[in-house]
Amino acid sequence: MSKTPWRNFTVAIIVLLYSALVSPYSTISDDTLKLLPRASDDFDIKTGLLLSPLLRTRVPGSEGNAAAQQHFADFFRDTLPKWKIEFQNSTQKTPVDGGKKLPFRNFIASRDPPWASPGDTGRLTLVAHYDSLIKPKGFIGAIDSAAPCAMIMHAVRTLDAALTKKWEKMQDEGVDESDTLEDDHKGIQVIFLDGEEAFVHWNAEDSIYGARSLAEQWDTEYHPAMSTYQTRLDSISLFVLLDLLGSGEYTPVPSWFRTTHWAYQYMAKLESRLRDLDVFKSKSPGLWLNEADKSPDGVYNSYFMQDDHLPFIARGVEVLHLIPAKFPEVWHEITDDGEHLDMPTVEDWAILTMAFAAEWFELEGFFDAAPLPAAETGTKEKRHTKEYRSKSEL
Repeated sequence: MSKTPWRNFTVAIIVLLYSALVSPYSTISDDTLKLLPRASDDFDIKTGLLLSPLLRTRVPGSEGNAAAQQHFADFFRDTLPKWKIEFQNSTQKTPVDGGKKLPFRNFIASRDPPWASPGDTGRLTLVAHYDSLIKPKGFIGAIDSAAPCAMIMHAVRTLDAALTKKWEKMQDEGVDESDTLEDDHKGIQVIFLDGEEAFVHWNAEDSIYGARSLAEQWDTEYHPAMSTYQTRLDSISLFVLLDLLGSGEYTPVPSWFRTTHWAYQYMAKLESRLRDLDVFKSKSPGLWLNEADKSPDGVYNSYFMQDDHLPFIARGVEVLHLIPAKFPEVWHEITDDGEHLDMPTVEDWAILTMAFAAEWFELEGFFDAAPLPAAETGTKEKRHTKEYRSKSEL
């Protein structure tokens, strides 16, 4: 008798048990999904307060790169003042000008429940890179990755108000740092990474500069003894990486990792619901997340796609990678600019990210019906094999 059915059964049971243990998740209602605000004018490519400041060149060490950092800092300080802001800096040798060292600066913003200590807080972490390719000259990188940064900013702005209401209610009910339930110690974190793009040719040394530096540092930054999480890296409950999103082309996003397929399935279900409710405004011949029914023992091409997640997953961080297998036609072309974004698609990805986080934090009943005010402020070399296109092919 073949052992394959028993193997399939065993794998399925393991994945189901794993997802049950790690999934702090609760479905939100259709009415709540309809309340989630669109970014509208804030995503205008000329005047939008979230997106337009990022639609410029952002090469590491450049004026545009520094301006993007300032944009992030201004947004969180002015619009989300309860968030903690920090920068993680490194200087690394690059193949530019015969080995010139360049500065790389990662932006991190986080908010934890007011009663929770940092070492006891697991954080849903939303991630995108904000640097742009050094050539062709003038390359902006709208899908790669100014738009994903703006999507995250819009999502967390909405989530912040709902989290405040939920945490105030929990405090009124007597929750404090002595409580040990996982839901009592769930925080949120945003990371905008610098130096994702290669300067010359994608390889282990010329790529993901900021991600490599941050993962290495956080792996050795220890929380106090007796904390729930040993290091800052351990505190990442789920690393959700957005990249190459915002094109009007139909470029489905696969489920890349077996151990986070449960999270992919939750997001895929949300996409279906948002489309059925006509909350989505983009036109698509199929679902973006079209592999929700993939079996637990199916093929998960975990390491074919090279991106900022690599140094994190190598250290045990769970990753949900939202990047299409087939790259949009504007990828690494001078036409990857604001004019080639499909704005309904950009807004819908922001809504989907927001909805996923709302279910993660169990925010049913904590969203206001009133429209969200405008922001108060003033954006690869990836390689993979087989049928997937290499991001280093210029």
